[in-house]
Amino acid sequence: MNASVTIIGAGLGGLVLARVLHVHGIEATVYEGEISATARAQGGMLDIHEHNGQLALKAAGLFDAFVQIIHPGGQQMRALDKDGNVLLEHSDDGTGGRPEVPRGELRRILLNSLPASTVRWGHKLAAAAPLGDGRHKLTFANGSTVTTDLLVGADGARSKVRPLLSGAKPKYAGITYVETYLFDGDNRHKPCAQAVGGGMLFALAPGKGIVAHREPMGVLHAYAALKKPEDWIADIDFADATMARVRVAETFDGWAPELTALITDGETAPVPRPIYSLPAGHRWDRVPGVTLLGDAAHLTAPSGEGANLAMYDGAELAKAIVANSGDLETALQSYEKELFPRSAPEAAEASRMQEVLFGDHAPQSLLDFFANPQPVK
Repeated sequence: MNASVTIIGAGLGGLVLARVLHVHGIEATVYEGEISATARAQGGMLDIHEHNGQLALKAAGLFDAFVQIIHPGGQQMRALDKDGNVLLEHSDDGTGGRPEVPRGELRRILLNSLPASTVRWGHKLAAAAPLGDGRHKLTFANGSTVTTDLLVGADGARSKVRPLLSGAKPKYAGITYVETYLFDGDNRHKPCAQAVGGGMLFALAPGKGIVAHREPMGVLHAYAALKKPEDWIADIDFADATMARVRVAETFDGWAPELTALITDGETAPVPRPIYSLPAGHRWDRVPGVTLLGDAAHLTAPSGEGANLAMYDGAELAKAIVANSGDLETALQSYEKELFPRSAPEAAEASRMQEVLFGDHAPQSLLDFFANPQPVK
């Protein structure tokens, strides 16, 4: 295949796409706005699912490397009420289909599997313009330009590629997660560590919750989830970490101290993560020479599926390109024909999960979900 393949965004989905193409002898170039692979922290733990994320890693020839970074015990889960009483506990015997791995380690495996020249760091896309016949001219913030035969937007929620296909814009989903970390939890934050347990913690009430995850080396990665308007969050001065913790912790007044300490004892400045989503049925008409994957295509509230879907998208797009290497439009049509019906129910399920977690009947709604986890049809 002589056509040039350009991927915007060196997240998991874009890297899987580049890797699967590389396995089949098709080279692509990934343009990433960050200046290096270590420019920022890469987030926490990911549960990688048998039916999508793991299949993508197998297509990339990286499943064995993935197995080596699994966090033992990470599939454990417990639900608590606001008083710290354990309502539900799932153990991890190592047989579950959603093993946990550190996102940064998974990205490292993908990056190391590609030729060093594949990713062009420090290339933040500023504009993309069609040239006709499916080709596009890309202009980067550093002033450089490139033309491409196939443009793939793997550039996340605020995709610069999406407007070539769709006028849809992410909308605030009504909830913000405030992120913080505690380190050496088993020695320095024992009550918190005991509350979190060996894997994932959900401590829930209507309109709010504290969600935490045990990571390797005793790290406790916590989020305070608040169903609040955007302007309520914007009114908090997160530049003043101490006062921000106080404002967030006030919303959990009366909760068990081992839970609120996950906020008040945080050892990193609290970071607000407002949640945005695209319409559940987001799709577009076929536009020559360009497509989307991952959050650029189907941004949803957190549900455990985002990274898995992005990687699966990348693998499926690569397969379509390989199968139709002489006809890019047929490849894109084939990919999108499966993408839309695959992603729409996952978006609906993500919306439902936010109600399960933080709706009027929490935490009972979570207990009911695990008793009868029927997916959205």
